Amino acid sequence: MIKAMRKHAKYFYFLFFIVILSFVFWGMGGVDDTGQSEVLAEVGEYKITTQEFWRFYDRTSRIYKEIYKDKFEEMMKGINLKEQLLDSMVNERVLLISAQEMGIQVSDKELNDAITQEPMFQRDGVFDKEIYLNRLRLNRLTPEAYESMERQELIVKKLRRLIELSVDTSGIDGEIQVSGDEKIVNMIKEQMRNDRKEKAVKSFIEGAKKNIKITIHKDLIS
Repeated sequence: MIKAMRKHAKYFYFLFFIVILSFVFWGMGGVDDTGQSEVLAEVGEYKITTQEFWRFYDRTSRIYKEIYKDKFEEMMKGINLKEQLLDSMVNERVLLISAQEMGIQVSDKELNDAITQEPMFQRDGVFDKEIYLNRLRLNRLTPEAYESMERQELIVKKLRRLIELSVDTSGIDGEIQVSGDEKIVNMIKEQMRNDRKEKAVKSFIEGAKKNIKITIHKDLIS
């Protein structure tokens, strides 16, 4: 059993970057919203500024330090977090552009449901507008800016689901032939399924990049 866990350990690290994607659009600016900040990357018509990047980097680092505590440095060994986060920001914009070109949309009802069902905007399980507005103010966001970012994130999630649904994971059960804790075995299988789905998404992104003008200035965060 231990050998099987070591063999498939990479699937557990996959979780690290899946969680990151939940925060990509928080703090991101809109089209040509560069202000006085330097432009770190251009993805089609979208610009990613250094200010947006460092806001994302600080938020993500804080979250993972809280999760891993004294093991944070150990978990980060061999991982270039700055590069991984910048790649995530660029890739999500590539997916957004692709989804828009495909005509994928999010209705006002879908947007409203996503916002009102978000736990951080709720009090006792019910959406609280005052909490919602206060949260946005703390993040220096207007409701219009946040709702635009949330709509974009939902559009990207729709495209991701379409790509993931095309992945065949039916043969995974036959690939794992080990005995032991059933929960651990099932967890390994689930991460293998997720890994295949993410590989399909990455493949889609790499193909889409060929048709999108992308300029990155990594020296600005080195």
